[in-house]
Amino acid sequence: MKLLKSILVGAAVAGTVGAAAAQEQYIPLLSYRIGPYAAGGSGFFGGAIDYMNLVNSKGGINGVKLAWDECETEYNAARGVECYERLKSKSGGAALVEPMSTGIAYGILNRVPKDKVPMTTIGYGRSDSANGKVFPYVFPLLSNYWYQAAAMIAYLGSKEGGVDKLKGKKIVSLYHDSAYGKEPFPVFDALAERHGFELVKIPVAHPGNEQQSQWLQIRQAKPDYVILWGFGVMNPVALKTAQRNGFPRERIIGSWWSGSEEDVIPAGDAAKGYAAMTFTMSGNYPVVDEIRQKVYAAKRGNLDDEGRIGSVYHLRGIAAGILWVEAIRVAQEKFGKGKTLTSEQIRWGLENLNVTEARQKELGAQGMFAPVRTSCEDHTGTGAVKVQQWSGSKWVPITSTWVTGDKALISKLVEESSAKYASENGITPRCLN
Repeated sequence: MKLLKSILVGAAVAGTVGAAAAQEQYIPLLSYRIGPYAAGGSGFFGGAIDYMNLVNSKGGINGVKLAWDECETEYNAARGVECYERLKSKSGGAALVEPMSTGIAYGILNRVPKDKVPMTTIGYGRSDSANGKVFPYVFPLLSNYWYQAAAMIAYLGSKEGGVDKLKGKKIVSLYHDSAYGKEPFPVFDALAERHGFELVKIPVAHPGNEQQSQWLQIRQAKPDYVILWGFGVMNPVALKTAQRNGFPRERIIGSWWSGSEEDVIPAGDAAKGYAAMTFTMSGNYPVVDEIRQKVYAAKRGNLDDEGRIGSVYHLRGIAAGILWVEAIRVAQEKFGKGKTLTSEQIRWGLENLNVTEARQKELGAQGMFAPVRTSCEDHTGTGAVKVQQWSGSKWVPITSTWVTGDKALISKLVEESSAKYASENGITPRCLN
């Protein structure tokens, strides 16, 4: 496995690549920049690195600089596990880990509590890990697939005049045939039974660059709506194939991993008017301008194409960087400012996040994501989402407020599923604070 070049910034770096000096906090990045999902990985990890570079350029977190290595996973679960094992003990030990892959997250799910390394799964992963009493080292921050699924159905209901009007309707779930693609089914199934709509599940094999047979099934089924739960090349292929088969894009709603510039620009006119969920809003933010001025102007930017600065994936990486840094900052408040912290102390910080709207404004990111407040019982901290639509040149919000869908249903499913996981794995639910 090839390790990509480590980027340690904020001062001239000498010595071994990746070696953490005193007062540095080390974060291994299980990234992917090649293969069919490269756009997502390069954008997300590029945004996170750009934000960490920005923090380092301003002296770090109370003087503590951030250090990292990248390990190329190609979005492959086995390679992701290998990368995690390789990097988890480097440079004084991992502060946290973020795979940005449901498959890799599942692969190291039982490893991180043994290693006492907190794992963030921002907007993806195992949805019941929101219950920190059972998953104390896993943090599905901002939102998860069950919240998204519930919000999708609420949104489709609103298009009909209320979720009760979905009775008798037919909804196709066109999904990436992977753990990621199957994650929303408990919510979709429960809501289909409750509201009386028919759910048709149609898988698309990795990577998704051939979908003619699936869209033939859709044409024969004549659904009222299609939920596009895709990733990477699967998304523009779906939009273009839908157009060829005469299915209106206005009746397609995409997941947030089907709602980036890289998903719609290759689809051309087939994407105009298409809507997708999001947990980070597109827009112009002071923090992005600051990254341009202090990181890219200093030739420390991570993206090769500066036109991607401020794109959907780049903003999600920035949001991840903000949450990591705020967790370290709040942990320093408790365990000592200006100190390199242990991974368990940073776990405490992740469990005690309180990123208010006022704090977002201070950081130049007001409105980028919903305010976040975590606890032992809630490792997500919000769950709120919005819907945005592709105008042909940019993403435009079409819901004005952050929504959570059927929160009571999500809480019930999280409690039931996490309790089953705890029973099967001999876990006594508890809080570590």
